[in-house]
Parts: sequence; structure tokens; C-alpha cells
Amino acid sequence: MSRLVDTLCLLLDPHVESLDALTALMAELRPAHGMAPADNVRALAELLQARPDLRAALRGVLLELVIHRHAVLLFATVGIYPATGFFSETFRRLAHRLLPEADEGDQLKGALEHIIQARDASWLTEVPESEWAAVIAALHLDEAAGELAAHRFNEDLLEALRVVAHRIAAAGLEPEMLRLDPTLENHVSPYLALCEEALAFAQAVEAKVGAGGTAPADVRHLHVLIDQARAAGDRVRRRARQLGASFHLTFRLRRLAQHLDRLERLTLLAEALANHRPGDARAQGAVLWRELAIAASHRDDLIGFWRENTELVALRVTENAGKSGEHYIGETRADWFAMLRSAAGGGIIIALMAANKLHLGTLGLAPLTEVLAYCLNYSLGFMLIHLLHFTVATKQPAMTANAIAAAIGDMQAGGKGRQRDPSPVVDLVARTVRTQLAAILGNVGLAVPVAILGGLLFRWLTSAPYVAAEKARILLQDSDPIASGAILFAAVAGVCLFLAGLIAGYYDNLCAYNRIPQRLDRLGWPRRLFGRERWRRITDYIGNNLGALAGNFFFGFLLGGTAGVGMLLGLPLDIRHIAFSSAYWGYALAGLEFDVAWQTAALAALGVLLIGVTNLVVSFSLAMWIGLKARGVDLRQRLRLVRAILWRCLTHPGDFFLPPRAAVSATGHEPPTSRGGGSRQDRMTS
Repeated sequence: MSRLVDTLCLLLDPHVESLDALTALMAELRPAHGMAPADNVRALAELLQARPDLRAALRGVLLELVIHRHAVLLFATVGIYPATGFFSETFRRLAHRLLPEADEGDQLKGALEHIIQARDASWLTEVPESEWAAVIAALHLDEAAGELAAHRFNEDLLEALRVVAHRIAAAGLEPEMLRLDPTLENHVSPYLALCEEALAFAQAVEAKVGAGGTAPADVRHLHVLIDQARAAGDRVRRRARQLGASFHLTFRLRRLAQHLDRLERLTLLAEALANHRPGDARAQGAVLWRELAIAASHRDDLIGFWRENTELVALRVTENAGKSGEHYIGETRADWFAMLRSAAGGGIIIALMAANKLHLGTLGLAPLTEVLAYCLNYSLGFMLIHLLHFTVATKQPAMTANAIAAAIGDMQAGGKGRQRDPSPVVDLVARTVRTQLAAILGNVGLAVPVAILGGLLFRWLTSAPYVAAEKARILLQDSDPIASGAILFAAVAGVCLFLAGLIAGYYDNLCAYNRIPQRLDRLGWPRRLFGRERWRRITDYIGNNLGALAGNFFFGFLLGGTAGVGMLLGLPLDIRHIAFSSAYWGYALAGLEFDVAWQTAALAALGVLLIGVTNLVVSFSLAMWIGLKARGVDLRQRLRLVRAILWRCLTHPGDFFLPPRAAVSATGHEPPTSRGGGSRQDRMTS
């Protein structure tokens, strides 16, 4: 308490600048270690009540700031994104973290940002509004002859209200909003109606305050329009999840929501002041102060800014990946064997890709050329696998994890305070696991024999091994889980698999958002070259498969370029992929004519198995984490689902290996139909 008194005494010292004294007061209000955040704020209210001299000093400084500084920017901009855009605001925040903004001297906004620091965010959030209302009450503002300050405050408050109302009207008529919700243009826009009502309310408040009228200022109809504007924004967000989202759209929707919240807060305060309800005015003023202070502490926060503005895009990307993941989840035994056949085809192509990579390594290419050749070998091979409707087993986890996350998110969204049955999601997990096992069995089961037969056939035709003995031993050693970094490199490949899933979802979102198929269909020369119907089928294929093709292409460059990046940086970076490692295992055995110790071959085979497990676990975990985070699934729901899955493993372990003969789950219910739909061939697509 004594330190707080000493700090308040600085306000009485004519040699101390008022802003410096307020900054020192805010520093004194910061809770020390072990203190409750509200303790010092409560002590300040008690001290102001007990010491009229300190109360008058603090009140005088605050009123002087209100008189000599404008508050319009404070009320209309602090805590609200500027109109510059997502990336411009990112660069602004980064620049201001390095070099703080200068105080212009005539704005309350600058004074607040001088007083509040970034580290204040944590404790300001935990102090309730009632404690700040007590501080405002302890100032006894009615004791001061502050007519000029009150007039200036009310004038700036209403001007800020008008500014916010006009910005809401402009935001509601942006082309991107109208594209996603044409009703905003076809009918009376709630944003225009809200702006008109807000301006009328401000005019009524001015008339009441200026003329001293007795009719109360009514804010209820204005708040109904604010709720309608929020509903329109939610409708745009829902349509964006279907038609594609962008950083710009997410930024605009977030900015619009901030303006609506601020308009509601300003009107509540203005209404309480106009109707002479000092208790409500103090309460609303405390709420507004707390919001402005927290916003000022976050003004240069980059992480929080990116988290808020990637939410809608992340949700859209993961939902696209989830819909693709549904194609990897079989329900019946027919689906299980279809996946096995599809993965077997992928295993054949992978064995040929592995052979080509081994051949490229013998050509003595320049380092950059060799890396590009490896990248194209992977990329074109994966794209060929997709075009032939084959499957790469390790690409499944990143996709299926998002499908499971979507199901969990739907379960939580539908819960609304009651316990939802997790059995459908457990069924989905069981189907995912057994389909994944079928894909791995198909890939590895064909990649190994094709590699062995290919190596033996090459020796029979040329009398020379396809893989020299020294290279064959290196290939076996590369899969050794003890003598090499195979597991670590497999984790790197898992990260690449996860990124490829996000890339696929991103390009699906980009395709829908920019309406790529419809724009391609308007090109004249392809229609003349291919014919209208054939070109229509091509554009439809691009619309349905652009994300998958882009994901496969970039996945190839991620795999092929990792070692090259490691070489440039001098880091021991590489990748290990189960399908390619199994093929290399087969080529190595054929190159050595099976003249290898069984312990060496068995250890390398164990390494291949661990590589596969690491690939799957890393990619699945990362994709599941992102998917759940994008959907806001809480920890309690996750733990409940884990318990249900473990119980199913103990009671019906066979569900995770083979599907039942009938298309009925172990719980006795029909499994939910894949939301992705499509033909059997589409569902088995890579």
C-alpha cells in the first residue's frame, strides 16, 4: 500500500510528466509473483476512497487528458483491425515490435499505448470489470467541475460511434461479402439499416444531452439490428466453408465482428450517460476500459493475430483434406479388398520409382540436377499413381486424421451440453485402421516382390546386378534402426506427408474460392480444340482433383528436396519412406543374390517396419492436432473418445483388422455413409 501511495504522489509532483506518472501507476498495479491479479486494483479503489487528495490528483490528470487529447481514434480503432489487410497488418506489427510507434501528442490512443505494455495482457484479462468499476466509482467524477471534459468525452464518443457505423456499412457491401451472400444485395442490407439506426441514435443522444430532454434514449432496436448483422456474418462464414475462404476474407470478417462488438459497447455507454444512470455508466465504462487496455497490450502481438486470422482458412483446408480422407476409409469387406488391390497397384509403381531413383544415382549428375531429378521422379510417380486410381499407404493418415477430426468436431458441436454417443466416431477409427493396414499390406506386399523379381530379371538379362554389392549393403544399413538415423528420417518423412495433406486441402480451397473449373470452362480455344463436352469433363476433373494432384506433386518435391536442403545447410537431413525402404530392401537382397546374414536382413526388415510406424504416427498426429485445433475440440472430448477407442480395442479387437462380413459395425448399427460419396473407384483414389 505504501508503494502505491508513493506512486500516486508522483501525480502531485509538477516535475513529473503526467503520462510518466500514469505509467508508473500501471507498473505498480501489475501483480507480483503469488498475488491475485485483482489485489492491487482493489487496493487502488480503497486508497482513492480514503485519500481525497490522491483521488483529486488522479482525477485531475485523467480529466486533463480527456480535455487536451481526442478520444475518437481510441474508441474507433484500438482493438479493431485496420483496413489495410492481413499481410500489411502483419508487417506493421513486426515493424512496431522492432521500432515502437511515436506518440502524436493529441490522441488518447497514444497515451493508452504509452501506459499499457505487452506484458499487461495476462493480468488485465483476469481482472473482472467490477474491480475497474469500483476504481471509477472511487474517483468521484461528480465532484469535479468537469463540464468541459464531459462535453468533450460525449462528443468524441458519439463521433466514434458514427465512424464505426459507417465502417460497418462499407464492410457489408464489399464484393467478397456479396459474392458469398447475394441476399445482402438483393434485399435490405442489415448493415445499411444498422448504420442508419446508429446515426439516428447518435442524433437522438445529442438532442437529449444538448436540450436536456426527458425522453429516454432507446438502444433496443439498434441492438436487434446488431444481432441481425452478426447473423449475416455467420452466414457468410458458413458459406465460405463450402465455397472457399482466404486470408483476406477471414481478416474482413474478423474486422467486421470487432466493429459490431465496439458499436454495441459504445451505444451501451452512450445510452447510460444520456439517460443519467451513473451506476450503469460506470459499469459500461469499466467494460470498455478493460477491452481497450487488453487490446492495447495486444497491439503488436503477431502470434495471436495469425491464430485469429488463419482460423477460417485452416478449417476450410482441413475440411477439404477430411473429405479426401473419407475416400480412404472402407466400410465393407469389398471396400477392404478394393483398397488392397489399389495399394498393390501403388506398390508396383513405387518399386519402379525406387528403381529409377537408384538409376539416377549412378549417372553422376551435378548436385542440383540430381536433386531436381529425384524430386521429379517422386512427383511424377505419385501423380501417376493418382491418375491410375492407385494408393500410397502413407498418404492416408494425414487425410483420414482430418476426417476423424471432422467427425469429432461434429459430435462436439451436436452435444450442446449433453453426452453424445462416441460409437460412430469409434467405428470410423476402426474402419480407418483396418483400411490403413490393407493399404500398407498392398504397398509393401507388391513393392518387395516386384523389386526382387526386377533385380533378378535384370541380372538374368545383363549378367550384372542392378544394385552393386556395396550399394546393396548401404541400402540395408540405411534401414537399420540402430546403426542409422532411419527412425529420425522417417519422422521427417512423416512431416512431409502431413504438409502434403495440408497442401492438397489448400489447393482444393483455392480451386473452390477462385472457381477455377468455371473459369477454365469459359476459355474459347480449349473448347474448340477438345470439343465442348470433352473440355467440360476435363474442367470437372481438375475441379475434383486439383488438390490431390498438387499435394502429390509437392509431396514429391518435399521428399526429393529434403536431402538437398540438408546438403546445402550442412545438416544430416534425409527421409525414409516405408514403401521405398521396402523396395530398396528387395533390390538389395537381389543385388547380393541373397548372400547376406539373416540377422542383417531381419534387422533391416525390422527397420522398414519401424519406418512405416513412424511415418504413420507422425503424419497422423500432426494432422489430427491441426484438425482438432481448427474445430475447437476440447481436451475433455478427446479423452472421452480415447477411452471409448481403448474399450473397443479390448472388447472387439478384430474390428481394427478385418471388416465384418456384413456392412454392420460391432455396435450393431449401420456405419455412417462416407460424406464424400463418389464411386468405388473415386473412393480408392490416392
